[in-house]
Amino acid sequence: MDENGEEKLLAVARHIAKTLGRDDSMTDDILQIFSKFDGRFSRDKFSPSDADYPPRAYANPLEPTLHSLDRQISQYLSADHSIWSDTADSTAFLDAIDELLATIRDWSPSAAADKSVFACLSRADELVQQAMFRLRDEFRTLMESDGDSLELGQRYGRGADPAADESEEDLEDLDGDDDGHIPVARPVTDYDIIIDALPSGTINDLHEIARRMVAAGFGKECSSVYSSCRREFLEESISRLGLQKLSIEEAQKMPWLDLEDEIERWIKAMNVAVRIFFPSERRLCDRVFSGLSPTADLSFMEVCRGSMVQLLNFADAISIGSRSPERLFKVLDVFETLRDLMPELDAQFSDQFCLLLRNEAMAIWKRLGEAIRAIFLELENLIRRDPAKAAVPGGGLHPITRYVMNYFRAACRSRQALEQVFEESIISPNEYAKLDSRAASSSLSVQMAWIMDLLESNLETKSKIYREAALCSVFMMNNAKYIVQKVKDSDLGALLGEDWIRKHAAKVRQYQQNYIRNSWNKVLGVLKLDPSSHAGRFDANSMREKLKLFTLTLEDTCKVQSSWIFVDEQLREELRVAVIKLLGPAYQDFASRLQNVPEMRKHGERSGVKGIEEIEALINDFFRGSRQPDGGRV
Repeated sequence: MDENGEEKLLAVARHIAKTLGRDDSMTDDILQIFSKFDGRFSRDKFSPSDADYPPRAYANPLEPTLHSLDRQISQYLSADHSIWSDTADSTAFLDAIDELLATIRDWSPSAAADKSVFACLSRADELVQQAMFRLRDEFRTLMESDGDSLELGQRYGRGADPAADESEEDLEDLDGDDDGHIPVARPVTDYDIIIDALPSGTINDLHEIARRMVAAGFGKECSSVYSSCRREFLEESISRLGLQKLSIEEAQKMPWLDLEDEIERWIKAMNVAVRIFFPSERRLCDRVFSGLSPTADLSFMEVCRGSMVQLLNFADAISIGSRSPERLFKVLDVFETLRDLMPELDAQFSDQFCLLLRNEAMAIWKRLGEAIRAIFLELENLIRRDPAKAAVPGGGLHPITRYVMNYFRAACRSRQALEQVFEESIISPNEYAKLDSRAASSSLSVQMAWIMDLLESNLETKSKIYREAALCSVFMMNNAKYIVQKVKDSDLGALLGEDWIRKHAAKVRQYQQNYIRNSWNKVLGVLKLDPSSHAGRFDANSMREKLKLFTLTLEDTCKVQSSWIFVDEQLREELRVAVIKLLGPAYQDFASRLQNVPEMRKHGERSGVKGIEEIEALINDFFRGSRQPDGGRV
């Protein structure tokens, strides 16, 4: 519309207002109503000096200021487009709000005793409320229109090269939309990044709005709009890391194999959330609500609470789940993840609004420690309850031995975490009264030594299944040797100590001696001579028979023990040497005595028995051909 046309329109409006209004105040109110319907009827376009619209008389000094502010602010309240689409409009709107708030503050409460002033202040409060509602809507529009942008940059304060852009490859574009398919972020290995979710210009605009809303007492409303927008962004970002949104009950009902996979996803999501997402949200809150600390803290808490509770609920489900020993390692993973992130959580959730989240994280971390101790207790029960159903063929390695030792070796990879857990152990020291100083260095050492004693006792009970004393010794020797070797080759050695290793190595030697005494001493006994007799009085035939019987007994022993297992090559070599040293000299001495019998010298007869080389070869073949646990030959 051209200028003349607009003037005619305004003139018509003035005429209608003047005709309908019974007095100046009513006429002014009608014009005010017109201004709300159409910005062209803005109150300031009606000149008070116009002959058809004379200046009105005001009841108090506050009224003209308020009328002017009402006209200025109302034109923006009635606008059907975003005020922030035009910088001039947004600046003028904020300036008018500042003036309105300052005007209200200038009038003391005592002045409100005047009815006309009270009416003006009431109207001013209503205008403030309307302005705040419009600011709230503008705030939301700015958040939603620019909230989809995402920039990854170097994390502030780390001194990293700002030109490096490798971090942009760590996360997939969170804007991606492929026919409803939600893209999943690639693994993140570098957490030294931040997410600038809003442009700097938008952040400045949001800050200006937030400052006015807080000043007007509408800080919670501003925080609510902010947190609802950012909360949705954060929760969607975490979901794109592949983590399911599970309740504690749902997580507990999952099959263990599925839960293991979910734990891996949880660890990645937890690290990204605490190291990237939460710091980025904290930084954004601090910029939008700069100088408005309580509102910034409240907003940050409201943004992060839902995601943090989801992450913590999953960890809590793990802490109160099954105590099966095979779950130890994944529970340890969750425990270590929370432990490593606790400094970050302390820094991010230390204010009055977030402290409950931080305390809950700490409580769940401690419950995970309790779960780990309970798993070790269940391992003890498993060892105690393991029945001696049947003897292990050939006195070989028992499955419980292999299970426990490999279990401990794997557990020791998390030695630091386990030491933390058992320093707070609630198990009474009286239960370990029989343990000596071999494991007194730490609570974890005591726990390990205690379980090793339980394992040894269990194996001793199982060894009684074997009828042959020698085979019983072979069983204990194999298992004890395996235990000692596993301890020496891992961190278990440092935990249990040199004294423990020496003591149990001595037990292995004792089992070796028992085996030789119960098996090979019987072979040696065949060559035993009557001490009252003299070599010269022995009958050559009886001596030849003894040598033949020795050979038969040796061969029979090797045949019986051909199915016995010696699991350790060094152990077999030590036994081979020991048996040859035991039998070889005795056999050779007896054979020499036979050659010196007068009847043998007189007739020059040969003994007709095996030479010492054949005996040693028989022993060598036996031990070097002893079977392994898998049934093969060495």
